[in-house]
Amino acid sequence: MSSTGKPILKTHSDQLKLLPNDVSKPYFNQLYSGSPVSPLQPEPTSSTTSSSSSGSVPGRVIKRVHFRSDSKTSVNTSPSCPLSASTGSKPGHTRPVSSKISVTSPAVHVIPSGNIKPSGKILKTVATSSQRTKPDVLSFGTSSYGHGSIVRGCSNVKGEIETSVSVGLSSSTQLDAEELRRLGREQYKMGNYLEALSYYNGAVDIEPDNPGYRCYRVAALMCLYRLNEAVEECYEVIKLDSGYMRAHRRLGSLLISLGQVENARKHICFPGSQPDPSKLKRLQSVEKHLNKCADCRRVRDWAGVLRECDAAMGSGAYFCPQLFACKAEAFLKLGRLDDANVSLLNMPKFEASCSFSYSQPKLSGMAFEAYVLFVRAQVDMASGRFENAVISIEKAGQIDSQNVEIAALLQNFRALSRARAHGNDLFNSERFTEACSAYDEGLRLDPLNPVFYCNRAACWFKLGQLERSLDDCNRALLIHPKYIKALLRRAATYSKLDRWGESVRDYEVLRRELPDSNDIAESLFHAQVALKKFCGEQVCNMQFGGEVESIASLDQFKSAVSSSGASVVLFKSSFDPQCKMISLFLDTLCTRYPSIIFLKVDVEENSILAETENVRIVPTIKIYRKGNRVKEMVCPSQEALESSVKYHNS
Repeated sequence: MSSTGKPILKTHSDQLKLLPNDVSKPYFNQLYSGSPVSPLQPEPTSSTTSSSSSGSVPGRVIKRVHFRSDSKTSVNTSPSCPLSASTGSKPGHTRPVSSKISVTSPAVHVIPSGNIKPSGKILKTVATSSQRTKPDVLSFGTSSYGHGSIVRGCSNVKGEIETSVSVGLSSSTQLDAEELRRLGREQYKMGNYLEALSYYNGAVDIEPDNPGYRCYRVAALMCLYRLNEAVEECYEVIKLDSGYMRAHRRLGSLLISLGQVENARKHICFPGSQPDPSKLKRLQSVEKHLNKCADCRRVRDWAGVLRECDAAMGSGAYFCPQLFACKAEAFLKLGRLDDANVSLLNMPKFEASCSFSYSQPKLSGMAFEAYVLFVRAQVDMASGRFENAVISIEKAGQIDSQNVEIAALLQNFRALSRARAHGNDLFNSERFTEACSAYDEGLRLDPLNPVFYCNRAACWFKLGQLERSLDDCNRALLIHPKYIKALLRRAATYSKLDRWGESVRDYEVLRRELPDSNDIAESLFHAQVALKKFCGEQVCNMQFGGEVESIASLDQFKSAVSSSGASVVLFKSSFDPQCKMISLFLDTLCTRYPSIIFLKVDVEENSILAETENVRIVPTIKIYRKGNRVKEMVCPSQEALESSVKYHNS
């Protein structure tokens, strides 16, 4: 940083000093461009320039000076050292070059690479004077790095070189893959699993039939929670070597975390090997809690189901989709629909496909995959997603066609869909009493369905039975607290009953859930005005949908802030960028809080008003009530401004 406060851009040589000490090592992230992480990728360094708002307001208004970053300079941090073909460097490598050594003139007695016979002896050649004058020739190999040997006088030893290169390919490739494995292992130990995976991928690409490299890749995938790929990779390792115990142990651990205890046992207790005691203990604990969970579900002990699900996850089955589904079903039966939806939302996605034939695990006699769809259908039905519910339960029936629970639920859901459609037709025909009977039938089939309670509440509202409508709305919201339709109908019912405080409370919740709804904003405004009248406050000249009013005189200002309601005034300058941002945000607040009066005062056009209100810095926000200032904020943030507006809106 210079003495003037401006950032100093480093030179190219300075940027080179920022590179890692060992820049000669290969960075596999560059070699494999598909990796999302590239530690050597240059990042832009920004330089800032300052700009200030010029001019001042007559009187005592002090202008703020703002600094902005208007320009960015990109500095390439990677050294640009074009290498001659004769250096033999690998792509992606950066190698320091000494100024004392010529890269185009190798030492006289250096034996060219590639001149090694299959026997291991060095091929000695006698270079004539004519051969010494020949230029160097680059001989390309076939390894993944694309490098070769620099040979002087290649015409005399061409056959020997080609033979030696072909013989030495396998050992060179093996060394490259092993180096990548070592580098990946270092990153893995440091917890850099994505970088480790990049190195392991490189090793596997070089030697795809090496089970050891693939097993290292499994470990990185497990740490990255990429379960599908990890399981499939374990299967690939076992295909290559059916007795590779490390792959069996890791696959057993994966299957335990997925809740597939029977399949996990086949790998943990693999014939001819001693099972790991810790893994065997985990397997037994998970199996015990899964059995208890099934027992609790069988007797409809839903609190016990939640308890055993948490215990099974704590024992190691933390990625088991069926346990998340089981918790969702328990939440639903306990009337906690929001928690049920969250549990399904957090459920891990696992869809491994392999050629290995294993028994399908079951929960309470139901196939795991069918059970997940079975629970999802119930949650969809309770949330009003009737079509999705029917589709899910039909898929579950296709997977486990012999299950009695699935068949019964499918029949029940089809009857619920018919009852809902019949009730909606009657309601649209204004036959509200008959529609109530149709919705009663739906509640008989599913007593915990908030949709039927909400629809029946609409019928009671139309029939003028407001207390019964309110009661059904409360029942629906007890099951589904964020049910928008039920909140709207309860707020409207509260308004009809002149219970304005409760109505305002519901409309405020709806306003937070649907901030862009103009209808809800208008309903909230009228409820707030009615509440003020009910409380005896004087209300005048309050209109919904008004814009932020610009103040042109002192008299206009005094008249505007004399209202009993809150008035928010922005003192601004048209040349200040922060004032422009606050002014735009004030326009947004005007639509969110329609019962508040929002005003703008340009201090350059109304210097007398600014001096009267003692405004020295812009932007300044002042909040008035009945002509008295109750709050003042200088250069507030948007969060602080909205928080104050919300407080004075109540």
